[in-house]
Amino acid sequence: MKLSVLDQSPIPAGSTPAQALHNTIDLAKFTEALGYERYWIAEHHATASLASPAPEIMIERVAAETSRIRVGSGAVLLPHYSPMKVVETFRVLHALHPGRIDLGLGRAPGGRRLDAYALQRDRKAELDGEDFGQQLLELLKFMSKTFPESHPFSQIAISPDMPGAPEVWLLGSSGWSADAAAHLSLPYAAAHFINPQTTRAAIDHYRENFKPTEEMPEPKAMIAVSVICADTAEEADFLASSQRLRRLLRDTGESGPIPSPEDATRRLAEVPGPLTTDHSEWPRMILGDVKAVKAQLEEISAALHVDDFMLVTVVHSHQARKHSYELLAKAFE
Repeated sequence: MKLSVLDQSPIPAGSTPAQALHNTIDLAKFTEALGYERYWIAEHHATASLASPAPEIMIERVAAETSRIRVGSGAVLLPHYSPMKVVETFRVLHALHPGRIDLGLGRAPGGRRLDAYALQRDRKAELDGEDFGQQLLELLKFMSKTFPESHPFSQIAISPDMPGAPEVWLLGSSGWSADAAAHLSLPYAAAHFINPQTTRAAIDHYRENFKPTEEMPEPKAMIAVSVICADTAEEADFLASSQRLRRLLRDTGESGPIPSPEDATRRLAEVPGPLTTDHSEWPRMILGDVKAVKAQLEEISAALHVDDFMLVTVVHSHQARKHSYELLAKAFE
């Protein structure tokens, strides 16, 4: 089984955003030494608990501090940007680190509706306008230099013009993204940690509708899963309280960093009844000791015929986060 990392650069309570970004660099070097396949950096805007709104900057730093692991975005939120600008940015990264750069693309806003509006250059357009499909096609043609001669963009020489290109992935948690990846012959990453209820249907639809090409003869799927692994199930549950409280506070409009598990446990005890009911086939957050987490990942792998997992671990302690990745690397060694 291939294991990769999706890093949201969480900001622990009592720490700073700067330290969270340095933690990203440290975790990348640590997981590369453990043998992880890829290291993707997420994009979030105006979010008090997460420190990276510009993954392309962190990708360069992480790639420069490592030597083998593939480094990429999980994901660049394309609706905010010009496709040509994204292609040129990632071609610079590819020129500096050939064969190691992934361009993961998504269409989520990465923040509130107001944040998405503030990120728009042209605010005359309606917020509900949806041209992601057109943007995606334009980006792929810029990346592969395949605009027809009749198209004015065929006259544009994208720079830097280097052999090869970043590997483009489509990320998503809906049937739309799975369908788009299948018809455009792209690798697909299902965001199970965002919407676990659609994972099986999305993976099945992607495979059944995939259009093979010479460059991409077979479908290539990955599942992004929220995981917290610790020495004991009790410790994992304790660490997960930070994420549970953060999700609850986010849903009620209260922003802030990732709370300590001590504070989270105390505050969660004051909440009457269960916070959420998970009706998905597999839980949104997989947690426990290494045996339990390994068994759950193997169950998903066997059921969906996917052996490529991207793990996102958000806890208060950076050392506990590293230990979670270490336990799983050794378990699947």
